[in-house]
Amino acid sequence: MPWSLRSIYHSILLSLVFLGPVSRAIEPKAQVVSNDLYRLHFFHTHTRERLNIVYRDGEGYNQDSLARLDSYLRDHRTGEIHEFDPRLFDLLHELTAMLGNPDLEIDVVCGYRTPWSNEFLRTRGRGVARHSLHMQAMAIDIRVPGIPTAQLRDVALALHRGGVGYYPASDFVHVDVGRVRRW
Repeated sequence: MPWSLRSIYHSILLSLVFLGPVSRAIEPKAQVVSNDLYRLHFFHTHTRERLNIVYRDGEGYNQDSLARLDSYLRDHRTGEIHEFDPRLFDLLHELTAMLGNPDLEIDVVCGYRTPWSNEFLRTRGRGVARHSLHMQAMAIDIRVPGIPTAQLRDVALALHRGGVGYYPASDFVHVDVGRVRRW
């Protein structure tokens, strides 16, 4: 697998910044490379809610915005909220930027899942992992209107930032901040 200087730099930076479990008590900080705002636009396909939010700037993560994202991405079956790994939001931001427009709206198919919801889905369908990273708030299932899911998958794979699952029949892509893998 060829590594570019940029991907090596990102890997080293992410290793230094996010070494160990993510905790809001010790806020994860990215090195300041610009004063850009990190904004995400969402539409949740189950709750029909929209969210347009700046969750980070050149100084770091905004704790109030992270809490709003946690609430927005709650388990839509139970209403339970879980603290998300902020690296997932960075991955989504980079994904939309790589698609050519960081202001693209992302359709959320599934965010956080309680163990109950995960087991409910796992026993009634296919493709739901017993130990899904959705239950650790480290994964999200998405689509981007106007972008074919195969293209979304290819861009996510090119980022080498975690797991990427492709579900063409259901028209969504799973991305997570676990180990790099694909299915």
